[in-house]
Amino acid sequence: MAKFTREDVIKIIKEENVKFIRLQFTDLLGTIKNVEIPLSQLDKALDNEMMFDGSSIEGFVRIEESDMKLYPDLDTFVVFPWTSEKGKVARFICDIYTPDGEPFEGCPRYNLKRNLKKMEELGFSAFNIGTEPEFFLFKLDEKGEPTLELNDKGGYFDLAPTDLGETTRRDIVLELEEMGFEIEASHHEVAPGQHEIDFKYADALKHADDIQTFKLVVKTIARKHGLHATFMPKPLYGVNGSGMHCNMSLFKDGKNAFYDESAELKLSETAYQFIAGTLKHAINFTAVTNPTVNSYKRLVPGYEAPCYVAWSGKNRSPLIRVPSARGASTRVEVRSVDPSANPYLAMSVLLAAGLDGIKNSLEAPASIDRNIYVMDKVEREKNGVADLPATLFDALEQLKSDDIIVEALGDHLFEHFIEAKEIEWDMFRTQVHPWEREQYMEDF
Repeated sequence: MAKFTREDVIKIIKEENVKFIRLQFTDLLGTIKNVEIPLSQLDKALDNEMMFDGSSIEGFVRIEESDMKLYPDLDTFVVFPWTSEKGKVARFICDIYTPDGEPFEGCPRYNLKRNLKKMEELGFSAFNIGTEPEFFLFKLDEKGEPTLELNDKGGYFDLAPTDLGETTRRDIVLELEEMGFEIEASHHEVAPGQHEIDFKYADALKHADDIQTFKLVVKTIARKHGLHATFMPKPLYGVNGSGMHCNMSLFKDGKNAFYDESAELKLSETAYQFIAGTLKHAINFTAVTNPTVNSYKRLVPGYEAPCYVAWSGKNRSPLIRVPSARGASTRVEVRSVDPSANPYLAMSVLLAAGLDGIKNSLEAPASIDRNIYVMDKVEREKNGVADLPATLFDALEQLKSDDIIVEALGDHLFEHFIEAKEIEWDMFRTQVHPWEREQYMEDF
């Protein structure tokens, strides 16, 4: 992460002709929010004196306690390259504080910091994350509204002219690189209209920030091409959904704590314990890593999304895969997470689950090195393979039962998350869907 002083920021603003500043933060549901200020208010913002109405933000505070402060993180300063040469726009990512100067417990970014401190108390120096967020591109109509018409008919790793999203992807990559991202790969995904751009891993806080910035850039550049980018997990029936695989590793004393040259598979005892903790809590943290009604349309057999709780160093059907890279690149990949998740909350619960395995010296079950999709339920049960929740309602009930995951969220975030998601489920449950009319209108 770049380290900026106040003087650095002011110098860049002058050099780049920045006229407006966005003070950006993330609400409970992972939606990016911002307060835009003219340059004349910069000093006030840098003095942590910029206030906003927290009662208007999902999951924050009640109307009678609405005043909140934005504390810009100087190291997140960046100039948006696509903005006007007449006056560019820059941004800071902010933490939310109370008027008394205390960190706000309902701030997802602060919550991740809180969990990272617990990691440090166990002697680890870093929790590194690398994600693989996927997205779909749909055409816009004449009013600028998204349609269900895809912009291409490409498949996995296809090239133009089949992949008509290639130019859009390239422009997204160029914008991201200009903002300091290190892009590792960019390609068409399995489903028509589906894409993936992979950027370099980083410590958990910076990477969560990067995910939010990535989503903003993807949506902004797609619209410039007459397209709508969506990170909805399953926008279309009958094709693969979009995931956000999370590759995780812990470091201690500058070394990867998951690597052991002398051990079987070259995985350390810490790695096995982390895997064990993740598996123990997987069913219960799913509501956070897969937080929408639509998420559970993706977590079904047949479309490469993991829906079974197991791990392997070889195949891609379990929840957890251990990629073959070793040494400093040794990592554990959780494949169930989808891009509708709030990244700060998702990283918090994944870390808490793994640390629980380490603190309690949990033993990882035997790896499942064959295709779980071809096993029937009896065989899965015989091998100790549980199913992930089938609906958001089931996932919420599981979440309520797990003290470790609830504590990782904190009381404020947990209570508001449950409230918001139970409303979402009830709205879905009581809605009459087109499928029901197609199936039942004439028969009954």
